[in-house]
Amino acid sequence: MVDQWKAPESGDKSEPSDQQNAKSWKLLEKTLLASVQEQRRARRWGIFFKLLTFAYLFGLLVLFTPILDMDKSASRSSHHTALVELRGVIADQESASADNLVKGLREAFKDPNTKAVVLRINSPGGSPVQSGYVYDEIRRLRAEYPAIKLYAVIADLGASGAYYIASAADEIYADKASLVGSIGVTAAGYGFVGTMEKLGVERRLYTAGEHKTFLDPFSPQKPEETAFWQGVLNTTHQQFIAMVKQGRGDRLKDKEHPELFSGLVWTGEQAKALGLVDGLGSAGYVAREVVGEKELVDFTVQESPFDRFSKRIGASMAERLAMWMGLQGPSLR
Repeated sequence: MVDQWKAPESGDKSEPSDQQNAKSWKLLEKTLLASVQEQRRARRWGIFFKLLTFAYLFGLLVLFTPILDMDKSASRSSHHTALVELRGVIADQESASADNLVKGLREAFKDPNTKAVVLRINSPGGSPVQSGYVYDEIRRLRAEYPAIKLYAVIADLGASGAYYIASAADEIYADKASLVGSIGVTAAGYGFVGTMEKLGVERRLYTAGEHKTFLDPFSPQKPEETAFWQGVLNTTHQQFIAMVKQGRGDRLKDKEHPELFSGLVWTGEQAKALGLVDGLGSAGYVAREVVGEKELVDFTVQESPFDRFSKRIGASMAERLAMWMGLQGPSLR
């Protein structure tokens, strides 16, 4: 018996394939929408918990700040040696800015229980302007409070602008292995003229003023402009030397060692022999053995994380780019 093929009748109830596809797409669409909604809910909850955590931490900060201030005030209720930290690059908008250092020094000097002030230094230097501000303020405070001495204590590094500031102190101490000195001025940049020529880049620059572009890294150097800029650096260097000599006086052995102002650095032990420092010792040693008041109370201005973040945002990208491209002023580093 042979099976015969039979075509489906016109009344067959089988569903067309396009309707099946439409149902499948609707089901997939519902699934995707449900997934997106779930992700949105999860994101909202995530944001909520992050805000809740931030509010909690902020509340703790507000709660404990008065307690910390009370502890600090309590520690200042007896005679002490005041401590101010100079740490990092000396520059505006940095922790070692003139504003922060001057504020800390003023608070330290005016405290009625301060027996002496220790300026603890660990810095490669920085802005000659910021360093000059602090130097002048130290000299002013010493004159206003003649009974209170200021001792600069160099830790790992007290170079260039940092030593500029240290030289205003009554005495300078360092560790035997500290690096001290670097009495010089530098200004660095880059030149991209050859690179532009190789890349086939044409420089189009429009200015008013014959020497307006003399620090432009994309333009060739001119001998007269290079000589002018060297004169600026030399003038700044002589100002640096004059302030160091004013602060250190006859203790400097610069006549026997003219290389003192060449930009070289020395160990603390060598610096003592050259008259750059007066003795060897730490901040604790100075407080205990020199001042005679071993308790150190910190008057360093402490910036909050929010303040530091705000300052970073405040420094424009154009300024950073200009410094990187070569438009950077003299630096005591």
